[in-house]
Amino acid sequence: MNHSLHTDEIIRLALAEDIGTGDVTTRSVIPEGKKIKGKFTAKEDGIVCGLEVAQRVFGFLDETICFTPAIRDGEKVAAGRLIAEIEGPAHGILSGERVALNFLQRLSGIATKAADYAAMVAGTNAIVVDTRKTTPGLRCLEKYAVKTGGAGNHRMNLSDGILIKDNHIKAAGGISAAVKAARENAPRMLKIEVEAETPEDVKEALEAGADIIMLDNMDVATMKKVVDMIDGKALVEASGNMDRRDIREVAATGVDMISIGALSHSSRALDISLKFE
Repeated sequence: MNHSLHTDEIIRLALAEDIGTGDVTTRSVIPEGKKIKGKFTAKEDGIVCGLEVAQRVFGFLDETICFTPAIRDGEKVAAGRLIAEIEGPAHGILSGERVALNFLQRLSGIATKAADYAAMVAGTNAIVVDTRKTTPGLRCLEKYAVKTGGAGNHRMNLSDGILIKDNHIKAAGGISAAVKAARENAPRMLKIEVEAETPEDVKEALEAGADIIMLDNMDVATMKKVVDMIDGKALVEASGNMDRRDIREVAATGVDMISIGALSHSSRALDISLKFE
């Protein structure tokens, strides 16, 4: 990934949080100017993601630290595989190792889970996409990890698209009223998506001219029925606790997207270690 000002700000905040007024352990124990070498190693199988972020962490602390990736983001590794090597001043490396590992492990865990879900729907019409259920402040990185793992991104934020959900529908006075208002007031280039809980909701959303219809917590038989009803007139998204369901079966109904919040909110960090020579 290409680093951005936003990513740099995330790194600055993470370092400030972890280091505080100074790394007293490293300052007390390690002589100034001492050089060390180390290796980042995968301790379990998975997809690696976040190498550039880890590299930026050390760059903020000491530009003379040399972080050399042995692989690329998105590469599948087996336990024991070398991920990267690091060399330079001990003070900077030791002060940054936890933050670098936190990013690397978190993003690799998300990429690994995304790859697992993408594999489940391979060969079907459906793609797995993420949601806005991300760690506050880390959305750009976590969505990058989802893409790195081979799944897709839903909207980045509330300005990216119109998604009329149950509370919007209630507040607006119904699906038809909500879609009509969106057509009249929102930027014309934005797609309009409507959440539907029943076949009747789907029919109303379709007649109102929704571009995308989200099937919320429907069983497979009902999904198949409404996909046939929609008949290509709108894109179809399946949503609602999809991490607890057979998504291959969901994909077989003909939906275009399956959104899974668990990609970001419940992914387990990939176990990665940094050991010094």
